[in-house]
Amino acid sequence: MYDINKHMRVLELNKVLEMLAAHTCTADGAEQARQIVPTGDEWEVNELLRETYDAHSLHARYTSPSFGAMHNIKGSLTRAAAGASLSTVELLDVAEALRVMRGLCEYRERAGADAAAIDKYFDRITPNKYIEDKITAAIISRDEISDRASSALAEIRRKKRSAEASVRERLDRIIRSADYQKYLQDAVITMRGGRFVIPVKTECRANVPGLVHDTSSSGATVFIEPTAVVEANNDIKVLESKESDEIARILAELSVEVGSFSEPIASSYDAAVVLDVIFAKAKLAYEMKASLPQVGADGVINLLRARHPLLDKQTVVPIDVSLGGGFDTLIITGPNTGGKTVTLKLIGLLTLMAECGLMLPVADGSRVSVFDRVMADIGDEQSIEQSLSTFSSHITNLVDIISDADEHSLVLVDELGAGTDPVEGAALATAIIERLRQSGCRIAATTHYAELKAFALDTAGVENACCEFDIETLRPTYRLLIGVPGRSNAFAISSRLGIESDVVRRAEQLVSDDSARFERVVVSLEQARHEAERESGEAARLREQLSEQSQSVSRRLEEAERRCEEMLEKARADAARITERAGVNANRLIGEIEQLHREAKNSSNRSDLLRQAKEALRKADKKASEGVSDGEQIRYAQPRPLRAGDRVMSPDLGGECTVLSPPDSSGRVQVQMGAVKSKVSADRLKLLEDKPKKKSQTRLTRNVVSNAERSVSRELDLRGKTVDEALAELDMFIDGAVLGGVDVITIIHGKGTGALRTAVQNELRSHKSVRTYRLGTFGEGESGVTIAQLK
Repeated sequence: MYDINKHMRVLELNKVLEMLAAHTCTADGAEQARQIVPTGDEWEVNELLRETYDAHSLHARYTSPSFGAMHNIKGSLTRAAAGASLSTVELLDVAEALRVMRGLCEYRERAGADAAAIDKYFDRITPNKYIEDKITAAIISRDEISDRASSALAEIRRKKRSAEASVRERLDRIIRSADYQKYLQDAVITMRGGRFVIPVKTECRANVPGLVHDTSSSGATVFIEPTAVVEANNDIKVLESKESDEIARILAELSVEVGSFSEPIASSYDAAVVLDVIFAKAKLAYEMKASLPQVGADGVINLLRARHPLLDKQTVVPIDVSLGGGFDTLIITGPNTGGKTVTLKLIGLLTLMAECGLMLPVADGSRVSVFDRVMADIGDEQSIEQSLSTFSSHITNLVDIISDADEHSLVLVDELGAGTDPVEGAALATAIIERLRQSGCRIAATTHYAELKAFALDTAGVENACCEFDIETLRPTYRLLIGVPGRSNAFAISSRLGIESDVVRRAEQLVSDDSARFERVVVSLEQARHEAERESGEAARLREQLSEQSQSVSRRLEEAERRCEEMLEKARADAARITERAGVNANRLIGEIEQLHREAKNSSNRSDLLRQAKEALRKADKKASEGVSDGEQIRYAQPRPLRAGDRVMSPDLGGECTVLSPPDSSGRVQVQMGAVKSKVSADRLKLLEDKPKKKSQTRLTRNVVSNAERSVSRELDLRGKTVDEALAELDMFIDGAVLGGVDVITIIHGKGTGALRTAVQNELRSHKSVRTYRLGTFGEGESGVTIAQLK
């Protein structure tokens, strides 16, 4: 009879499920994780894996949701629905569960990303803030009910406090009285049995009329309730009784409220526990660096760079293993401690993990198949109690496996036929494999028998594989080689460890001719494989070298094109500079001529005006002819980087300009002089000190300012940038906004890990131009944007 739990233990799935349970946040979630059972239904497995993948995507983007300190509340809900009154602890557990459920819904709403596979569980959760708030408002802690729980409770406690104050006042007068101080052990007020008393010396108790409630352990003190406060203490006890009755009524009322919503709360709790398990799968996948495998039901397994999840992540060697494609049986051979058993367990364990909805520690493109039965006979199960040897225990397991195996089964057998006479064991192993193949199952088996290697070479659908062993270092490499039979390497290892060469030669002579020929064939195959690997490595090296040369040529070509473009750009810039300078000089000259013309109309000395016009023309002509050579000789070192709105002097343009944008990657700055915009080298600009604007500022200058204002954006998108890049761009953006007269700006930094948001807000906090800032609200981008008010 197929016992899935037995085979799960053999393949150590229970240890993986324990790792999964450690990632859950609730006790019920951990228990559900431990109780997961693999399923052989292809559709169900794909659905489980889609759920895990969607949770993995959300975890990677937004981390996992919080499940707080949620406890199992289903028993309390059942009792409340039946009319029982819940305790404060039970009601607080219900409130905490409701808070977690509300948080899950808010998390899903904030995430927004597509996660259709798990949305059905989020949709089953119904927040109930009414009950949550009612419980938290009434119950402060497991031992304290709030005065706000009811007006009656508040009134009772007010009267109780007043009565206690009155009693304390009377007792205080007594202990301060000179008549009673000599009878008191200490001048203090204490309580015994819930009543206020004073400590009196035992020998003086007759001098203090009242009721004795207690004595000290030494007998030297009696605690007396003076007659004057007996009635007041009685009033306090009555009020305490009323307080207890009112608290019981409040708890009963809250319990009725909880009971009326017990079904939706219980359903929401179940969905929350399922989500806890799903996100635990996602966190485990994140920890294992797992990926989503392809899943089929055709018996094909193809694992790429697969890693055993229980081995040390730092030392485990990834392997490629396949089964069920061109062959249905894999015979794995090789030396001891070479990794044969680990490979066998890896095939079975990863299959079971996928059937549990767990992502696998494999490379992208890997494929697994679902099986109704995954059966394994691995390890030494010798039983003294049942008088079973190692061989007998293996055969007992194989009897069950052979009877249960069918076309929907995966069979894994370690050291098939071992533990008995090698000849008989090899024959029995071959016969068992033939019988299992007749049932249509997929088989992976390890062995040391050369007969099984030969069987794999001669039989269609059966493939050899070996765990590679390095003879030079006498260490296994843990690489699995499909299609290559393994060698025992006994003679080579013995020789390298110091066995005399004549002993080794004699041993080789004693090996049968058939075995020797087979070993020679295996050696030949291994040499051919090494040669093929060497040639493949050489080809890869040549391809890499060719690729590097191609990249080098491409870089040189790009550099030549860049230099050519720079030269062309410089020539265009020089031409533009000369043209713009000539245009500016021409405009200035036209203005001067018009001024002279107007003055000529009102002046009799026209010859002097004509002489001034000729002098202006001569100066303009000289300035135009000397512009380029003189200008190129002057370079300015800026006291700080140029920013939009700076006033600069340009020798090339022959006057004062306004900077429209900071220097680009080539060091050129866009400036405006009058109505003309142009680009000039930053080191050809002299930064002018800011001066207060005069009312007589020309219309041209005012137009430049207004144009700058209109070009300033109110929104800055920093997503995808590093912190350093973002802060530099933010600083320039704020300066531009201040110059442009903008009072409110929006900085988009995204949600992500929160590092960029923190850096932006730290910068805003210390920036001299920022008055206040806040996170965006609903509709503004929420925590993905920051809104800043400028001074």
